Amino acid sequence: MSEVAGRMSVQVAAHWLEKGQGGRGVLLGGVPGVAPARVAILGGGVSGLNAAQMAVGLRADVTVYDISTARLAEIDQIFDGRVKTAYAAHAAIAAACASAHAVIGAVLVPGAAAPKLVTRAMLALMKRGSVLVDIAIDQGGCFETSHPTTHDNPVFIVDGIIHYCVANMPGAVARTSTFALNNATQPFVVRLADMGADAAMRADPHLARGLNVSHGHIRHEAVASALQTAYVAV
Repeated sequence: MSEVAGRMSVQVAAHWLEKGQGGRGVLLGGVPGVAPARVAILGGGVSGLNAAQMAVGLRADVTVYDISTARLAEIDQIFDGRVKTAYAAHAAIAAACASAHAVIGAVLVPGAAAPKLVTRAMLALMKRGSVLVDIAIDQGGCFETSHPTTHDNPVFIVDGIIHYCVANMPGAVARTSTFALNNATQPFVVRLADMGADAAMRADPHLARGLNVSHGHIRHEAVASALQTAYVAV
């Protein structure tokens, strides 16, 4: 559901930037003669890419940060220069917080806790009424000040900065999410049904990489590390 969360993150940021919601009162895309909002996207994976697509579509000023220069080059080609890219060094992220109206945390490490990229001290650099959207909250969040919220009570404020940290963000658009999930998982379900679990894992490396536990062993290295448990390869 990374695609759905990524796309939703920009929609959410635009909403909470509105003055009536307690935000800074900035229109994401601006208007002629008025600069658009600056959006910083931390992470250039599936979620970050989808967030960038939405933000660019709304004509925001978008920068994607990642530690993979190869991925940044790929994003630059995909957007043909419409998105800025930057290496996600600590100083660069601090500078992003100081200038951005919305920061979207899209750092997802499969099976592991998300790294804390935005510290409490960085909030002091941000404009009051700016918005942090933590897509990674289901894996602990990538902002130091994040904690899980719900769709009924989605935001909280720390040092004047709005935090949107809803767990299971795609749940807000359940119909779209269900169809998207079915499309993504059906081929794997059919393969498991046709071949059985063990044979399917051996035949499909993509399926095997999604395996967490089998026969009493932790099969995912990141999960084993997070739980401080022995990892046993498939």
